[in-house]
Amino acid sequence: MIHRKTFLKLSGLALAGTVLMPSLTFASNKKRTLGLQLYSLRDIIDGNVKDVMKKLADIGFKGVETYGYSPERKFWGFEVKEFKKILDGNGLLTPSGHYGVNDFLGINGTDSDFNYLLDVANTLEQKYVIIPHIAEELRTSINDYKRLSDKLNRAGEMCQKAGLKLGYHNHDFEFFDYNGENGFDVFLQNTDKDLVDFELDLYWVIRAGSDPVSLFEKYPGRFKLWHVKDMSRKDPKLNTEIGSGSINFEEIFNNAEKSGVEHFIIEQENFEMDPYQSLTKSFDYIQNNL
Repeated sequence: MIHRKTFLKLSGLALAGTVLMPSLTFASNKKRTLGLQLYSLRDIIDGNVKDVMKKLADIGFKGVETYGYSPERKFWGFEVKEFKKILDGNGLLTPSGHYGVNDFLGINGTDSDFNYLLDVANTLEQKYVIIPHIAEELRTSINDYKRLSDKLNRAGEMCQKAGLKLGYHNHDFEFFDYNGENGFDVFLQNTDKDLVDFELDLYWVIRAGSDPVSLFEKYPGRFKLWHVKDMSRKDPKLNTEIGSGSINFEEIFNNAEKSGVEHFIIEQENFEMDPYQSLTKSFDYIQNNL
């Protein structure tokens, strides 16, 4: 966090270059942060980047997790440095970004299919490069996950050399059973903990029938980032505002220390009300209750 001012740092009441979330209290004094995954606003952000960032700042967010960068489209048409100025102008930091790297993850993928992203992340002063998804054709067997573990380690090495960290974000497919094995365990058991961290999507873990707290106990310290999103009581395939759904966040947050978490990131993939009202409800719930 030294060279790159990642996201917001929570540290007591100090606000000099940091951001406080006063009601987030934990057993230890480790610094933890809260932000928003911009994918939540994917239906409105294109063509409205400046307005979106201002409205997020007005809600109280001090950080965002990026997604969607490509060399052709940049960040919704903005060059990386231009996008950074928009973030700076709204007091928004970005600790992490989601970057699609299926070409790199493929059997014939090369380092050049990955390392071009490192300059992007460094220009944004991010700490984590997150792999958000693996194409279905690349993960058809447990042996695929073992091969992909080597890819994750290699990507972690490239990140480390660039002063960054690699993170992997899960969905539910990593928990599919292959004769008593699953891809998530393979990743955690076959990646170097000094090179590869994990962004645990709590919703997808629970939707897959697994338990986040059990993962914390089995793999302590591996989950440096969380995606915090709730599960609709009416339809488990849908999200809802944090605290309004079926996920017991109090229990999960009470076990945060075991996970090693540093960054909490709100994400919501669908809305039943105005998105900004929804995100405000989630933001306030975390501040006031967790």
